[in-house]
Formats: sequence, structure tokens, C-alpha cells
Amino acid sequence: MLIRNGLRAAIPAMVLGALLAGCSAATTTDGPGDDVPYVAPEKAEAAAEAAAAKVSASPSPTPEPEDLPATEPPMLVRDAFAGLQATYQDGCKPGGANCAYFLGRVNEELTRLDRAMKTDDQGPGHFPEPIAWIGTLRTALKGDLGVDNLEKHRTLLLGTRDKINTWMQGHPEDYR
Repeated sequence: MLIRNGLRAAIPAMVLGALLAGCSAATTTDGPGDDVPYVAPEKAEAAAEAAAAKVSASPSPTPEPEDLPATEPPMLVRDAFAGLQATYQDGCKPGGANCAYFLGRVNEELTRLDRAMKTDDQGPGHFPEPIAWIGTLRTALKGDLGVDNLEKHRTLLLGTRDKINTWMQGHPEDYR
């Protein structure tokens, strides 16, 4: 009886194994069919790099503080300021390879800081200068966060970051 039950279990396993071996043994040397165009490897690499550059060149727009969903907890000013200060570790020369990322990041960190200051327990009136400087930057950018526009307003963007950094250094109680 035990042998009979063992054979019943073994037979399906052997059949399945044979089918799987047959499938994995199938090979072809014909390459892709006629419906698949040939692309030289160097052209494929260049296209992948161009696509990656295009994606990184268009930073996603950061929502205005008042457009944020009410379910998102407010960020602390000290945390947002730390993010802005971290941009001092990066940089780029005008037109450089990582400028899209860098300028987009500075803009995003300024937006986060603006949001944090406006939702801080002390109220937006506690941070009048930084909020005004970010407002001036936002007006100059006119909602265009593309690389060309950020590069065009590079001096204002980095100048706003620097003024806010100086202002915050004079108000250590707001970020410690």
C-alpha cells in the first residue's frame, strides 16, 4: 500500500520534471524575429543616457504650501533648514552635468522651509524676511521649474538660500 501511494505521488512529479526539462532545453540561434529592429549597443546606451538626462533635467514641481493635503504633518523648521544647509555640500558650474539636480534641490529645500515656516507654531509672522525672500523667488520663477529657468535665476535662487542661511544663523532658537 505504501509503495502504491508513493508511485502515485512520484508519477506526476516525473511527468512534470520531464515537461520542465523539455521547455528549458529549447534554444534558438535565430535571434529576434524580423519584427524586432536591430539597435546598435552604443546607440541604445546613448538613448538611455539621454532619457535619464531628460528625466533629471525636469525636476518635479513642488506644491505650494497652501496646496498640500491636510493629512501631511507639518515639517519642523529645524528639519527643513537642515535640508537647505545640506545643499551647501553640493554645487555645480553653470551648465554643468548635475546642475538640474542641484538647482532643483535648492528650490525644493527652499519650498520645504517656506512651508515649515508658514505652519510653525509661532506663526508665519515669526519668519517675515525668509518668507518674503522665498516669495520673491517664487514670483521670479513664475512656476517654471525647468532647468533653463532655474539656471536663468541661479543668482536669485542661491542668493535666497544664502540670505536665509545668514538670517537663520542669527536666530538659532528657531532651528535647535
